[in-house]
Amino acid sequence: MSHLYRISFIALFALSAIALPVAAHHSDAGYDHDTVVAFEAKVVRYIFGNPHVTIFVETENASGDTEEWEIETGSTPIMTRSGWSADLVSPGDTVRVRAHPERSGRTRAILNTMETADGQLWMQVEVNPEEATVSATSIDGVWRGHSEYRALQGRNQALTPASEAALAVFDYVRDSPVADCVAPPPPFLIGTITYLNAIEVLDDEVILRNEYFDQTRHVYLDGRDHPQNGERSHVGHSIGSWEGDTLVVDTVRFADHPSGNGRGIPSGIQKHMVERYSLNQDGTRVLVDIFVEDPEFLAEPFVGRTEMIYTPDLELFRYDCDPVLSRQRGFE
Repeated sequence: MSHLYRISFIALFALSAIALPVAAHHSDAGYDHDTVVAFEAKVVRYIFGNPHVTIFVETENASGDTEEWEIETGSTPIMTRSGWSADLVSPGDTVRVRAHPERSGRTRAILNTMETADGQLWMQVEVNPEEATVSATSIDGVWRGHSEYRALQGRNQALTPASEAALAVFDYVRDSPVADCVAPPPPFLIGTITYLNAIEVLDDEVILRNEYFDQTRHVYLDGRDHPQNGERSHVGHSIGSWEGDTLVVDTVRFADHPSGNGRGIPSGIQKHMVERYSLNQDGTRVLVDIFVEDPEFLAEPFVGRTEMIYTPDLELFRYDCDPVLSRQRGFE
């Protein structure tokens, strides 16, 4: 079996240029993206599950000793669209791995490419659809965020002293509900290019779905008001109405969230959000205008816009997050 060796980032396969940077459930900040480890190895375990697909392999190090490496990739929806499946590799298979190692020195890395015994090259492929090729007749359908509009993360918001104090002590691994399979609250999944959105327009409601943690929002169109009491949740309670062909969504009754207005920027029970969904002129994109007020943590309302590209050829996959695995194996 070949010994492990390290090479510089510039020696990556040219094919990897078609893949966007990893944007999965885990955080890749701990990996050295300027270094690649490359080696032939034997598959020990292959976990096709979330928070990320993981391959455990054994290889020889420079001293001739056998060591195990944990190679992680994206989540199952991302890897399924990249051509992966639950039976792609099995224990005992020989593979050639190229990956970015952890800076800590542990035998753990994030995958760049994996070559199987039949000579096929496998990787995480996230091609961003800059332009749609098909037009929709309504906002109903499958949509993917546009990379130019991923800035709705709250980093430029005017914060209150309470929010600044919380941000100063926030530790993502310790404090984020993501580890317990709770998705970021709206509107932060609308513009993602990593996970798909679906809009289902029914007679008395609109259902908004996102693959990440299988987030589902029900927008009631039957004339009801928001409840004055009752359960709060990270997605809130939404009622909607039509202004011509534009869907207007009003959402309140959010639960407290340590990152509800951006990473480390809390949101509270006073949070109120209004979204306006409209089809652009040629039917290739949904335009989403967003207004968020949260006087406890935002010194002034946040106003922004994102866009989603029509992708009827793609389908949403289940995320099926397992809180036990999420806590054991790390998260974004």
